Amino acid sequence: MGYALAAIVAGIAAGYPARGWSAAHTSQTSLATMVMVFLVVYPMMINLRMEAIAKAGRNVRGLALALGFNFVLAPAIGYALARVFLDDPLLAIGFLLVMVVPCSSMSIAYTGLAKGDVELATVIVAVSFVVAVVAVPAWMAVFAAGYGVAVPMGSLLGSILTVLIAPMAAGWATRRALVRWRGPAGLAALQPVFSAASMLAMFGIIFLIFFTKAEMIVERWQTVLLLLVPNVVFMALMLAIVTWLDKRLGLDYREHMAVVFASTGKNNGTAIAIATTAFSPLVAVPAATMPIFQMVFMIGYLKLADRIAAYYATPRPAPTGEQTQ
Repeated sequence: MGYALAAIVAGIAAGYPARGWSAAHTSQTSLATMVMVFLVVYPMMINLRMEAIAKAGRNVRGLALALGFNFVLAPAIGYALARVFLDDPLLAIGFLLVMVVPCSSMSIAYTGLAKGDVELATVIVAVSFVVAVVAVPAWMAVFAAGYGVAVPMGSLLGSILTVLIAPMAAGWATRRALVRWRGPAGLAALQPVFSAASMLAMFGIIFLIFFTKAEMIVERWQTVLLLLVPNVVFMALMLAIVTWLDKRLGLDYREHMAVVFASTGKNNGTAIAIATTAFSPLVAVPAATMPIFQMVFMIGYLKLADRIAAYYATPRPAPTGEQTQ
């Protein structure tokens, strides 16, 4: 959270005085952004166990719920919030893009820390990336039509190919090569390095977004500030609704933790990458600010793990003597 905020502040502080230089060197900043896009997604794909997709059949209910929450519930809530809080069409489209991107691979780590079903979380992340190839362009076409914004479908599909398909294939190939070279233990030892590289690159993209759009942000800070409200409301609503529904639909605590983190935690790096390659830096602003709130809510929910476990626990029947009293 602190690093994302620091990247935002640094980007604005450096970008506003250099706004003339930035406007004259858009090709260089675009190239730097593309490099950062690759460095965000590629390491993430190395850590993603694609073979886990084959195990999805073990928990069809949990997987189906997570996909429904990710690609139906989240976009529906996001659309309602955008209509209420966001007047700027480009900011609204950027906010809605965050709602339809696949879940974050960090959800696997959160699930592990909460002693949830890590295998289910891995399956959800892997399948979500595959579903996103179809879901993201479909939803963006619907949302853009509602806001009267033209969707550069060719650029959008190209960005999906660049941001999801190519890094997924390259990451899968790299993972296989590393397993052959160093074995599963060697790959496991390198996973924190890949995660750190992905996170650092995301902070780099956040810096570049706010660097290139510093003039707009400074002069229209009230509009950007409005993003705080829908971001916070979305996180709170998703956590509350998914927690309640998972309980009512019969998931146990471990399954729920996998589903809730994978359903609520959005892959902001992917959203930023798609926005900057298919749309404009302004569309990427909502995704750049989302990590601040996402991390706060995810960590806060993690700290409530004991209470959530108690909420999901099946009540034990009272002893016969107590029942008759």
